[in-house]
Amino acid sequence: MINGNQSLKQIQDKKIYLLAEFTILPGFLKEVKATLKEALIPTLQEPGCEALYETGRNDDPNRLVFFEVFSSAVAHEFHLAQDYTKRMFASLDGNVSGVTTWIPARDLTSLSVDF
Repeated sequence: MINGNQSLKQIQDKKIYLLAEFTILPGFLKEVKATLKEALIPTLQEPGCEALYETGRNDDPNRLVFFEVFSSAVAHEFHLAQDYTKRMFASLDGNVSGVTTWIPARDLTSLSVDF
């Protein structure tokens, strides 16, 4: 909800940064990756999608890592409403082991990455 000190433009101009990491149960990786691949191109073509990266870990091939940047909360909400996004989340349902790590934008400001 927008408070009296914020304009709609200020809210819409805030980028959304998401970092997610999760482990796919053995036997489901191929199926999950196929659904993720199906969603990749349409997601990158969405208005407001600035970046979407998916990678894995060499030491754990079933561990997937995602980094996404959306131009605004509105753009991210649009992304979540798409059928291919819903299919992607459905493919994860019941196929993820352990605890999924989600780091929303507010927590990325203190994240340090060395290249």
